[in-house]
Amino acid sequence: MDNPVFVEIQNHIEGSDVFLFMKGTPLFPQCGFSARVVQILKHSGVPFASLNVLENAEIREGIKSFSNWPTIPQLYVKGEFIGGCDIVAEMYQTGELQALLEEKGITQNAA
Repeated sequence: MDNPVFVEIQNHIEGSDVFLFMKGTPLFPQCGFSARVVQILKHSGVPFASLNVLENAEIREGIKSFSNWPTIPQLYVKGEFIGGCDIVAEMYQTGELQALLEEKGITQNAA
């Protein structure tokens, strides 16, 4: 993995059990899809780190190649790409997301 952008992306993913590449920040999401994923994670009581891709064009484009996924947000759990907003929302609604988090040993403090 010689691409420095990929190395930076990998470092972010490995730096947190749950990592979200998003538009905006958890406090101020700048797109509805990012806001929805943040809402799901917060409702699940899952601690997560995030990166605002709007602040770095190289990462914004690089993450799409890195994951082979064309849209943002992108959620990673323990280094594994989970998906974008639609997939995360569907997994949350069916209970798959909570089961995955539990399986990966990630504490959930749902309200």
